[in-house]
Amino acid sequence: MNYRTHALLCAGAACLSSGADNVQAKLEEAIKETGLSDEVKIVRTGCVGSCDLAPILIIEPDSVFYQKVKPADAEMIVREHLLKGRIYEKNLIRDPDTRNLITTHADFAFFRKQMKIVLANCGLIDPENIREYIARDGYQALGKVLSEMEPEEVIEELETSRLRGRGGAGFPTGRKWRFVHQAKGAAKYVVCNGDEGDPGAFMDRSVLEGDPHRVIEAMAIAGYTVGAQKGFLYIRAEYPLAIRRVELAIRQARELGLLGRNILETGFNFDLEVRVGAGAFVCGEETALMASILGRRGMPMPRPPFPAISGLWDCPTLINNVETYANIVPIIMNGGAWFSRIGTERSAGTKVFALAGKINNTGLVEVPMGTTLREIIFEIGGGIPGGKRFKAAQTGGPSGGCIPEQYLDISMEYDTLSAIGSMMGSGGLIVMDEDSCMVDVAKFFLEFCLDESCGKCPPCRVGTQHIFRILEKISCGEADHGDLAQLEELAAMIRKMSLCGLGQTAPNPVLSTLRYFRDEYMAHIEEKRCPAKVCRAMVTYRIRKDTCIGCGLCAKVCPVNVISKVEGQKLYVIDETPCIRCGACMDVCPVGAVIKESVGTPVEENESCLSRV
Repeated sequence: MNYRTHALLCAGAACLSSGADNVQAKLEEAIKETGLSDEVKIVRTGCVGSCDLAPILIIEPDSVFYQKVKPADAEMIVREHLLKGRIYEKNLIRDPDTRNLITTHADFAFFRKQMKIVLANCGLIDPENIREYIARDGYQALGKVLSEMEPEEVIEELETSRLRGRGGAGFPTGRKWRFVHQAKGAAKYVVCNGDEGDPGAFMDRSVLEGDPHRVIEAMAIAGYTVGAQKGFLYIRAEYPLAIRRVELAIRQARELGLLGRNILETGFNFDLEVRVGAGAFVCGEETALMASILGRRGMPMPRPPFPAISGLWDCPTLINNVETYANIVPIIMNGGAWFSRIGTERSAGTKVFALAGKINNTGLVEVPMGTTLREIIFEIGGGIPGGKRFKAAQTGGPSGGCIPEQYLDISMEYDTLSAIGSMMGSGGLIVMDEDSCMVDVAKFFLEFCLDESCGKCPPCRVGTQHIFRILEKISCGEADHGDLAQLEELAAMIRKMSLCGLGQTAPNPVLSTLRYFRDEYMAHIEEKRCPAKVCRAMVTYRIRKDTCIGCGLCAKVCPVNVISKVEGQKLYVIDETPCIRCGACMDVCPVGAVIKESVGTPVEENESCLSRV
């Protein structure tokens, strides 16, 4: 049936959690009531990208972008826009500078500077319908490879493209595929690493949820190129929607003869299987991932031998992450030379970032390699909320480092980030403003690595615990200069002696914050003061006499009952000594009478700050 209008309803994880199913139910009801069932088709798509605006509805062919759509809004959009042709302004975006309404997503600053290659289909097609993928030239690259290209030609195209692995290290993809192609073995395997564990990262998740056939097609191409007949998609259990859609996509591909035996009647056999990870961050490391696939405990193994020589069942194994595979199909269809012209000389193509933290526009961003951090944060991301000052951006997750304000104009690519002590990683990009304490940031990421350590090697298992204890002492005002020296010594030792990438990079957030924000560490150590007023042991709460209206809300929420009313006055006060500094009083005060102050907090003899907070 030919429909005049398509209502593209985002059904990615963020939109579903914000009520997209209820919006769809109301859309269907209103479309039926208005007699538009033969004219309007609802399409459930993957993630559109602007996750903070969920649920999102795009009306095509008008490209009208509706955000934060509720069921009642959905009914009005049907009755006004779809029935009468009048745009329903309530759910449009406003330009933050001009306050003018923005009608289409192409006019929204968040999308204007993006270049979508990996995310080209996400938000446009129904990921649960293989025919919609085929209508967007899906599986043509596989047909081209099987009918027109030798494995060596595929590898040459990848080498021409200069595609580097998007999982973190940036190893040249064509070179990796060549190693496996040339390796000798009775069998070979292809693996997709979908164990995306970095805090704040959701790039691979959105691709698997929004365009699973793109990855499946790429893995079949990889199987043909390296000589493998079996592949595994390793996806973390916390991604149930991605798992369900990938498994459905595999079944659909088998039904159409695009997976299994004699694919496209070429004699090529290749099939895929999903393996679900239990959520261990260390299983993102390729040798630990393979151990998990084999049913063993996810722990890394020394290298060499590398997986390209001896991987699953001691056979040559190709491992790439989701975003790397998502680049394969467009490279085959458009040519390696086309891809190499995008980005920079040493980092070709685009990169998908998960933009999160203290920023106005959060979500998925795909930009050419070499785009500056300033462009991403202030032009695409819309800047820092409340007009506050940008302080730092964390890239590469717990394995990465913090980029300070002085490097806002840095070109976002592999080598430039490594040069300043950070890394590209899988693409997490967490923005921090002036209210962020860099000691606390380092402690957060270090604690994550400590919890996720598999415990196999002592430098990581024991060293991260010692570093975390020192960071706790610093944030509690109990540390001295000797602790700082020990912190740096331990960090260097762990980087050098840990077995796998998790341990080797665990100290990175500590080292980068020390490098660029040493003054904050010194304030904690020498002045017993947290400049950002974050570390609980170094702040105090006070009620301003000239502002307090005597409502008593602060006293009602205080968990330790240390706020009391001054006798005979319309005023409340806080007893600072037993106060646990939770901040609940400041959160509920309707007039801003409760203020937080950063003060030196000398520790009494034999008293630990942990007992105070």
